[in-house]
Amino acid sequence: MIEKLVCHPAERRTAILDVIHGARRELVLSVFRCDDFKILDALAAAVHRGVHVRALLTPTAKHWDKRLHQLEVYLESMGAAVHRYSGARTKYHAKYIVADDGPALIASLNFTRKCFDKTCDFLIVIADEIMIAALRALFAMDCDSPDSGIPPGIPETLVVGPEWARPRFRELLGSARHRIRIIDHRLSDPEFVALLRERQAAGVSVQVLGAGDVAGLQSHGKLLLVDDETAVIGSISLSPPALNSRREVAAIIRDPANIATLHRFFDSHVTSGGTFNEWSAPPRVTVEDDDEDTD
Repeated sequence: MIEKLVCHPAERRTAILDVIHGARRELVLSVFRCDDFKILDALAAAVHRGVHVRALLTPTAKHWDKRLHQLEVYLESMGAAVHRYSGARTKYHAKYIVADDGPALIASLNFTRKCFDKTCDFLIVIADEIMIAALRALFAMDCDSPDSGIPPGIPETLVVGPEWARPRFRELLGSARHRIRIIDHRLSDPEFVALLRERQAAGVSVQVLGAGDVAGLQSHGKLLLVDDETAVIGSISLSPPALNSRREVAAIIRDPANIATLHRFFDSHVTSGGTFNEWSAPPRVTVEDDDEDTD
């Protein structure tokens, strides 16, 4: 069950703070980047009121390695338990928070001032017990035995990459009958570019936003809409690094009200000539590239 869907910048920080403020026993969060003082203050306040705060940090992020070390030191100084991801994957790019036994939050955005003000991004707050338990199990495994794959019992509404990213997106795009709508400035994977061309040839409308600004916001978050039945939001781009070599997390949404909201968001951000079935895929993104290298 989705408690809240957030698309607009003004609502993002508050949604995250509400989850942090609600924690009473334990708070676990994955961190790719974080420089927002209100988020950091809320984490410190959680520790102060007796919450066991555990943070899982990516081992590296382009232009951020020094700041990641500083963040690790700062979180430890406030009393949080900090784990640096030590698995074979290049980056821990997933963005999620779990407070106690719920709620949980899955996002496309980093916990940075930039992502709270200037980017096109998405997050959901969920109360689904199975998804929450799966996120907690994933966090524990990635802390304690990061090269063990993914834990059993992951529901089909949670896409965990790289293990499941490619087959799940292949299945979802292949199921489209009428239209596919995507916001993803890194859409470049050859398999998926070819698949989208195939769906176009079969009469499916394909619309892609993300090369450049999206209604004045920097394209950053990832959104997939398939017909009027399915949406996916999270950290996973349709690029080789995200699909092949990073820990990523996205949520599949199937309730009609939230899907309609996301379609309205897409409609409002299409430019005047925006009903298009062609797009310019960026150059192929390599493992060395960082899909957030300007953040």
